[in-house]
Amino acid sequence: MNMHNKLLVLTVTLISALSIAACGKTEEKAATPGAPKPEAETTVGTTIDDSAITTKVKSALLADDVVKGLDIKVETNKGEVQLSGFVDNQIQIDRATAVARGVDGVKNVINNMTLKAATTSAGEKIDDGIITTKVKAALLAEGSIKSTDISVVTRDGEVQLSGFVENQTQIDRAADVARGVEGVKNVINEMSIKK
Repeated sequence: MNMHNKLLVLTVTLISALSIAACGKTEEKAATPGAPKPEAETTVGTTIDDSAITTKVKSALLADDVVKGLDIKVETNKGEVQLSGFVDNQIQIDRATAVARGVDGVKNVINNMTLKAATTSAGEKIDDGIITTKVKAALLAEGSIKSTDISVVTRDGEVQLSGFVENQTQIDRAADVARGVEGVKNVINEMSIKK
């Protein structure tokens, strides 16, 4: 397939996705004065919008010279962006937060990034990768948790969980499952409840 055909397929796919997104939008009704604001619904359109925001934030982070190449996880829920992962210094945390806030469609940024404790050897990086894989597998095996919404990052045996889940019970259960995995020294729980 030549480049022209690839671009055509990509364009048609993008237009289709945007059309589906528009169909999933819900109309906001005028609230009665003094009545509590109704809970916003998550629609197909909202989900696609959140995916687009996540992609734009990741691209902006990769393009930035200060945070380029850092392993920052990005999760989005109804325009609220959660950044997590381990970084070298506070400057990188501040810059990543500023970059994410500057992306069109971002309503709020939750900064759950953690500073790295010390340098890590190649053996420790391999061990951390194995621990991450074990934690992800344990979360997948747990039926009461929607683990696809949880990001797992490990540094020196310390596991950071982030993402958006349905309720506090899922947050607590995910942390318990992660703590039960062999090799996990500590769990940093940075998960949030979906709004």
